[in-house]
Amino acid sequence: MSFRQELTYAFRSLMRMKGLTITVVLTLALGIGANAAIFSLVRAVLLRPLVNHDEQRLVYIRQAAPGLGAENILFSMPEIRDLRKRVDALAAVGDFSTVSFSMTGLGEPRQVRAGVVSGNYFEVMGLRPVLGRLLGSADDGAAAPGAAVLTHRFWSTAFHSDPSVLGRTIRLDDGFAPETGRAAVVVGVLEPSIPYPAETELFANVVTSPHHVSAIMIEGREHRMTEVFARLSPSSTLEAAEAQLAQAYAGIKADHGEAYPDRAGFTVRMVPLREQLTSNARTVLMVLLAASILIFVIAISNVANLILARTVRRESELALRAALGAHTGALRFTLLAESVLLCGTGALMGAALAWPLVGLLSTYASRFSLRALEMTVDANLVLVSVLLALIAAVVLGYAPALPSDQRIGGLKLSGGSIRIAGGTRRRLNAFAVTQVGASFVLLAGAVMLLRTFLALQAASPGFDAARVLAVDVPVTMYGRTEAQIREFYRQVQTRVGGLPGVEQVAIGSAVPWRDMGPLERLTFSFRIEGERRDAAGDDPRAKFRSVSPGYFAALGLPLTAGRDFTADDDHDSERVVIISESVAATLFPGRTPLNRRLLWTDGVMKFIGVSPEPRRIVGVVPDIDDEHVAPGPAFNVYHPFEQQVIGGRLFVHTRADPQALVPEITGIVRRLSEDQPIEHAATLADVRAEVLAPERLNTVVFGVFAAVALAIAVIGVAGVLAFSVSARTREFAIQMAIGSHESRILAGVLRSGATMAAAGIAAGVGGGYVIARLAVRYVDQMQMPGGVAIIGAAAILLLAAVAAALVPAVRAARVNVMEALRAE
Repeated sequence: MSFRQELTYAFRSLMRMKGLTITVVLTLALGIGANAAIFSLVRAVLLRPLVNHDEQRLVYIRQAAPGLGAENILFSMPEIRDLRKRVDALAAVGDFSTVSFSMTGLGEPRQVRAGVVSGNYFEVMGLRPVLGRLLGSADDGAAAPGAAVLTHRFWSTAFHSDPSVLGRTIRLDDGFAPETGRAAVVVGVLEPSIPYPAETELFANVVTSPHHVSAIMIEGREHRMTEVFARLSPSSTLEAAEAQLAQAYAGIKADHGEAYPDRAGFTVRMVPLREQLTSNARTVLMVLLAASILIFVIAISNVANLILARTVRRESELALRAALGAHTGALRFTLLAESVLLCGTGALMGAALAWPLVGLLSTYASRFSLRALEMTVDANLVLVSVLLALIAAVVLGYAPALPSDQRIGGLKLSGGSIRIAGGTRRRLNAFAVTQVGASFVLLAGAVMLLRTFLALQAASPGFDAARVLAVDVPVTMYGRTEAQIREFYRQVQTRVGGLPGVEQVAIGSAVPWRDMGPLERLTFSFRIEGERRDAAGDDPRAKFRSVSPGYFAALGLPLTAGRDFTADDDHDSERVVIISESVAATLFPGRTPLNRRLLWTDGVMKFIGVSPEPRRIVGVVPDIDDEHVAPGPAFNVYHPFEQQVIGGRLFVHTRADPQALVPEITGIVRRLSEDQPIEHAATLADVRAEVLAPERLNTVVFGVFAAVALAIAVIGVAGVLAFSVSARTREFAIQMAIGSHESRILAGVLRSGATMAAAGIAAGVGGGYVIARLAVRYVDQMQMPGGVAIIGAAAILLLAAVAAALVPAVRAARVNVMEALRAE
């Protein structure tokens, strides 16, 4: 029989079993579709080449200070100059500093995240313009005119790809100094590329930021605020460059030991740029890929069970064809033809299912890597679907045993009765156990994620988040003195405080959870005047915060000791601070910290304009962990905003609907300063929910995977037991005829389901443990599920298996003895 005839015969045969055919096709579509979509995502984020020219020679250099709890400390300009001089293996070194600018000149005033870069940055990165030009060596130096390049995403979304932005003059204000001369001309638009280290909206040359051409920036070795990218020389390898970098870094530390205290444990490393770009996404994508493979294994096992059961039931047909001379190869060819039809249809449906999944996964994964936003459906998805279909077809075509003599599909004919032979029973049970085991791994992971998410969601931040509106009103220095800036914020507080329903208004330097950039996460060394240090470099460290009077009241936090800041704590008065409870408990156990004097000893402080003079402690406030959703100890030192004008975040505590105040607040700010950006209005509860969104997405995605896996496994267990009950009808009838009670038969079938589930759970525990231990070696941040996750997943599967066994068990217990024996 030709292959075409076999396919026609297979099609007619399958149409006589529509229920089974639909179940098989849908199961395969689910397994193939999920794998095709996730493979496309993994390819888009981890495997697809970057647009950067000669990307394999691009590297990212990072230094760390484990003793300070910092995994990626940025570089200072003196350090970058040293690297350029001492590491010959690097053909070129580019620098990138993330700066938040207030931008005017292109529509509404707005806050933009920019990269302040040297003129060779784009040459190092191997990027090209789509409009105009990029920055070059002529744009370097303090005497160069200001120039800016828009990122493609910013240009296309904010300006709708309008070419007329080219040549427009904008004004950039970084909020650090009152100097003028920050005008910049838009000279080009960058080609679509992956923004790193931040979702940058524009690039600017160093002259646009007076801070970058200041002596502090140029000469301060501890003033680390710059990322370093480099291009390997043609004759160098990554390993040789790393060795030379390590040697050069050791020399730098030896020459400037004061900038690298032993306690910090400074180290340096070099990684390929692609690895750095995808580091945040790699773990979640690998886990996602593993989950989809488990779904595929479960789907294939389920379908194999159905195919095997169908082959058993069509014994007469196979036996007849064998009796008429059909050899084993022809019978196997028939089974393969059916498998090809089933899997081919499943592949087509899987590709159709993968199409919308790609969009959903792109949005999901973009929280971990912006490369996911470039993800599209292409021919590779179809090729993956076909490949998976062929694998499934071969597996399913060879799963059933073929008739030999009077053994048909593992069944033995005896007077018209069907008895399951040991081989067939073992295959059926093995497939069912495989499904349960794979489902257990997914369920354990989903339970672990759910438990983590619920714990994070239930954690109290320690202050009122629902009624506090946070609005970015960044400090803009252009054309203003510091006195004028302080007066501007006083006016904002006074006028917003007069709005109906507003109870408290304050200014702070950072919105909890949202503004946690490198500066906000940094800790700085300090000491208490009169306290003895054990050794140099052993000073305690704390985060630096600037807040106005009423900030703690706005968050609903009463001070535990001392007083709040007042209007008298201004620029001309005594320098004062408030410390958090953790600082007080650590440094002043059993003593009062009030009126003790604190001095910042960190060399970085002079770079952000903080004077070294002592500051009197006037209050103690409960810990505010504004970095972590699940709060922990917080070592914070708060300064009066009037004495340290940093940040520019408005906090409004209100009885009214917080969002209803946004238009009125915007109007007040714009009337006071029409060029003042005002953005990102949200309650602290909304900000917290946004921070939790990745955890929520992880929980939902893996929860859906686990639910699908559980459903397929339940169907598989129920199918095996139903088939077993059908084959054991005569056995049950005889047992009941000789006095067995229905409850005994019912319990026996339920016990079979539970035993099958227990075997699957045991296999899942063992296999999952081995896989996880292997994965820990290659996947960062991999965690083993705890006892709650394992016990929870096992309980769910056992209950599901018993529920799946209930219908076959009831049917077995209701066997009509006389009809069953008469049929024999």
